[in-house]
Amino acid sequence: QVQLVESGGGSVEAGGSLRLSCAASGRFAKLNVLAWHRQAPGSQRELVASVTFGGITTIGDSVKGRATITRDNAKNTIELEMNSVKPEDTANYICYANALISTGFSHDYSGQGSQVIVSS
Repeated sequence: QVQLVESGGGSVEAGGSLRLSCAASGRFAKLNVLAWHRQAPGSQRELVASVTFGGITTIGDSVKGRATITRDNAKNTIELEMNSVKPEDTANYICYANALISTGFSHDYSGQGSQVIVSS
């Protein structure tokens, strides 16, 4: 089992910045991928940013150029920084992990999410 605890989020004004943190804990061999997804009411869940154990990052099209994801493998944490936020960035931001549990067996986990509201 992997537990993911998000922090940060809340309300931010359009044009400002936000920072979200996620800490993973539990029993696993390796966290293959850590990522932030988001889901707005009535919309599908989408990738915001991801980072592999080796440090390869992927940034979602809707936040490209505005978002940065960083990872600390020693602490099993990730941080998301996003600037120039827009009202359409309002969503529940969910921490995600693909964890190697044992040889040949990986599993996906998601946190409870952290609500972000961007006001214009």
